Amino acid sequence: MANLTKREIVLEIYKKAGFPQKQIVDTVQQTLDIIQAALASGRNVELRNFGVLEVQVRKQRVGRNPNKPEAEVIIPQRAVVKFKSGKILKQQLKNLNLSQLQTPPPAAGPA
Repeated sequence: MANLTKREIVLEIYKKAGFPQKQIVDTVQQTLDIIQAALASGRNVELRNFGVLEVQVRKQRVGRNPNKPEAEVIIPQRAVVKFKSGKILKQQLKNLNLSQLQTPPPAAGPA
């Protein structure tokens, strides 16, 4: 199953609303820019019936390089975005056919 792109969103709105594509592209981009700016300033974004994008702080921790397990690496504290789905989206996901999402394991290359 392919990813949904910004272009596909624009085309879908164009089919339903009939506005000029340039106007739709600008509106979609402005919407994404506003969401991005809010998250970058530490604000959460709540989209009713869809979900909430939350800014969370991950604590500093010690990690290890798998190639050099004896050397510890400090992973610095950082901000991440977490998505919590809304009530309607959760219900729709419950009805999702999971067998469509499962991808076959990658084919083994020559040894």
